[in-house]
Amino acid sequence: MNLFEKLYDEYEKVKVRFVGFTTKDTRYDFGIVYTNMFFGKPLVICMQTGRSTLLDPKDVENHEYLQRIFRIDTAEQAADLAEFFSDVIPATALHPEYDY
Repeated sequence: MNLFEKLYDEYEKVKVRFVGFTTKDTRYDFGIVYTNMFFGKPLVICMQTGRSTLLDPKDVENHEYLQRIFRIDTAEQAADLAEFFSDVIPATALHPEYDY
């Protein structure tokens, strides 16, 4: 009896960036996985909390989203993160993710 139906199983060599930095209030440590999966959105992982998300430039502009997904206390901290992410998150070219 098959318990699972495999949806995808892909291997890909990817670029991974680990970056730690501080602002006047907070220390951040992130892993950023640049992949062709997930419509080209990088996978961003907070190394302190394990919380992760896929980000594109529009997501970076949404400070409330950043504040919620990374559980950031203040709008100022979210703005700091948005400034950082705007430099490291590439513009995504939408492409078909799945074959039909």
